Amino acid sequence: MKIKKFTFNSFQENTYIVHSDKECMIIDPGCNTLEEENLIRKYISDNQLIPKKLINTHCHLDHIFGNHFIANTYNLVPKMHEKDSPLLTKAVDIAKLYNVNLTPPPLDVQYIHENEIIHLGDSSWEVLFTPGHAPGHICLLNRTDKIILAGDVLFLMSIGRTDLPLSNHDDLINSIKNKLFTLDDDIEVFCGHGDNTTIGFEKQNNPFVKIN
Repeated sequence: MKIKKFTFNSFQENTYIVHSDKECMIIDPGCNTLEEENLIRKYISDNQLIPKKLINTHCHLDHIFGNHFIANTYNLVPKMHEKDSPLLTKAVDIAKLYNVNLTPPPLDVQYIHENEIIHLGDSSWEVLFTPGHAPGHICLLNRTDKIILAGDVLFLMSIGRTDLPLSNHDDLINSIKNKLFTLDDDIEVFCGHGDNTTIGFEKQNNPFVKIN
């Protein structure tokens, strides 16, 4: 199982391609220029990957810029949590407020739920419902390989913003402490922005939520 990270768009968002046995899933496609789209297309082609899933940890603009491109190029239906539907349906209007270009994302989506297991090749990913930064935020946990794709819940020495519409600070802190910090310390955290970290490091050092 391999994970490729691309950092895209003006928000410096991390897009991930996870692949196992030539099958791949695209997590939070943030590509919003032709150059960025071509980088993803080339990586998938060069590695002879078969895109199977498009998953959004949440539906803030920087994480769905590429939903239209990925869905149409690879005939995929985006998967997300139902509680982020308001962000998805209002995405075009929100983009206008930020004065950024957004190709309207597909509204025909599939909902995924907490504790659902997503299979990719010989790897399995557990859906964790982690609201706060966004009302329907989810993380994807691979217990075997000790990896979590955490979106914008937890960052290296930081946490997700909660000053955005539909964000909730108390929910975010609860998600981190009750869903992420109960995991093994050596689990590697692939963040929606910035560098990777580990659960143990953040428990000891994160100034917003450290517990020791």
